[in-house]
Amino acid sequence: MATPTEVLIEVTRILEDLSIPYFVVGSFASSARGVRRATIDGDLVADVRPENISDIVDRLTARDFYVDELAVRRAVTEERAFNAIHRGSMFKIDIHISNDEFSKMEMKRRLPETILPKSDAIVYIATAEDTVLAKLVWFRKGGEVSDRQWSDVLGILKLQANQLDYQYMQEWSERLGVRDLLHKALGEA
Repeated sequence: MATPTEVLIEVTRILEDLSIPYFVVGSFASSARGVRRATIDGDLVADVRPENISDIVDRLTARDFYVDELAVRRAVTEERAFNAIHRGSMFKIDIHISNDEFSKMEMKRRLPETILPKSDAIVYIATAEDTVLAKLVWFRKGGEVSDRQWSDVLGILKLQANQLDYQYMQEWSERLGVRDLLHKALGEA
């Protein structure tokens, strides 16, 4: 049975084969940048265009994923997420379609990383700063009650403290409406 990381890598390979830019976000990104933790799904942001839909559905289906073509079409049209469920492991990958200003910046700043020990498989992952900012946005949207999101943020801030671009985080936290949360998190970290 494939591990969640192997499933994530499989999806990124399909995206790369189709020349679709992407980056890993969510718990995989926060685990890569901070404290590792288990997750029930994987998250990517991908620049899937209408002309990519048939190819991505065909490739995912051929690689043992369940994916609903109508859901993919809606996600691309409405800039939201669709999921691909790996039948062998039942692990779900959420593929978010976003073309907002912050997502464009995250795409420019993404970094290639090896995420599987003893493997040369490289995936693109959101930077530590962008992961903190995105987690703070999700924390706010979720009513500021998710201990998991908050602990992910604190883990990154603690482990990456000497390497973070604080000016960048200050600027974007203001633009994203989470500056107060960033200051609180920095104080706690």
